Amino acid sequence: MPAEDEDGIRCRLDELLEQRGLTLTELSRLVGVSVVNLSVLKNDRARAIRFSTLSAVCRALECEVGDLLAVRREG
Repeated sequence: MPAEDEDGIRCRLDELLEQRGLTLTELSRLVGVSVVNLSVLKNDRARAIRFSTLSAVCRALECEVGDLLAVRREG
């Protein structure tokens, strides 16, 4: 669960992986980022993400940044 002071950005990596039939391990191999770091992102615990990582994940998942990251809506 994200910390209360988070800026309201939610990562939809789990949903995108499921839609594409990929595992975190497979994505890790495709983008060259450790499973641990991708898990941090997937579980909304990331405090930052490099543009190169963001770009690689979006390329591998054939999605746009807005598909991967969403603004958390209150209410």
